[in-house]
Amino acid sequence: MSADPQISKVSTIPVGPLHVALEEPMYFRIDVDGENVTGVDINAGHVHRGVEYLTMKRTMTQNVVLTERICSLCSNSHPETFVMAAENIAGITIPERAAFLRVIAAEVKRVASHLFNVAILAHLTGYEMLFMHVMQIREIAQDLKETVFGNRMDLAAMCIGGVRYNLDAEMTAYMLGALDKLEPEVQAIIKTYKTNSSILRRTRGVGVIAKDEAISVGAVGPVARAAGIDYDVRVVAPYAAYNKLTVPVPTLKDGDVWSRAMIRLYEVANSIQMLRDCLKLLPGGAINLGERPDIPAGRAVAKCEAPRGELIYYLKTNGEEIPERVKWRVPSFMNWDALHFMFKGSKIADIAIIVNSIDPCVSCTER
Repeated sequence: MSADPQISKVSTIPVGPLHVALEEPMYFRIDVDGENVTGVDINAGHVHRGVEYLTMKRTMTQNVVLTERICSLCSNSHPETFVMAAENIAGITIPERAAFLRVIAAEVKRVASHLFNVAILAHLTGYEMLFMHVMQIREIAQDLKETVFGNRMDLAAMCIGGVRYNLDAEMTAYMLGALDKLEPEVQAIIKTYKTNSSILRRTRGVGVIAKDEAISVGAVGPVARAAGIDYDVRVVAPYAAYNKLTVPVPTLKDGDVWSRAMIRLYEVANSIQMLRDCLKLLPGGAINLGERPDIPAGRAVAKCEAPRGELIYYLKTNGEEIPERVKWRVPSFMNWDALHFMFKGSKIADIAIIVNSIDPCVSCTER
């Protein structure tokens, strides 16, 4: 008797914990029917470091340094949100110049983070020339970080009560020159991602999540905005100096891999303009309080718009130098669940592209 051609070939394949979609280990158990993905189970825990526990063994000042080591691409967002929580407890208002300098640090990191993600997307689609080109353009932002902050990844810009770095006329001119070089290159990259057939063929209609599905899992950041959710912490709950700036919030409706990449590229262009505005409006004055403030007993929640989305910190203190409790909820924690919808109807060949499209951070999640 001949085999029935209608019988499906259902099987389970492992992806990871080491694989091409991520620099960090994450295990996926993928259920497939032939070439089609029918289900996914995500298994975390491979890089658990106990950082939350360590924060309750360090002083408040030491924790500013420690939290910056949680993640590399969004390293500035963690200490920024931590110090905002501490400042909320102590009733501290930072100097106006420090508020603008915080925005500058955050937007420089956003530019570098988003360009890295869209570069990896080009690599995963097999477009190696575009991958190398985007990474080369990203080097402008990397050189800017190294020149202004002294480091290409961890900026060490934050402190309780303000910032630890300053800009003089020479450094401001350098930043403006770097932005002048970066802006036309970003516009060219946007045009390429809009028109290149190789990119469009592999990303349009792939890894789709609808707006209601994104809301149901609490998706944040570019993942949510690519599905039509108009939410950005910089606008909804302004912090630092964002209330003095124009903060565009680009949204798209298709919720696919291409839309998520385009949202990031649009945000890069917007960040460049915000950096120009900050340098133009940058007031004089102090950059911090000039001393380490005492943090009284209390509790507070603070949040910011990290490159991947809404980052929330909870801080509880008891009047001692060491906090009683520190806890954070990272954007990747919410966006992981979006993969369950994105994988529906996708092909095995699209797994790496879809995973990369949420720009996941395993180290942030496994705290």
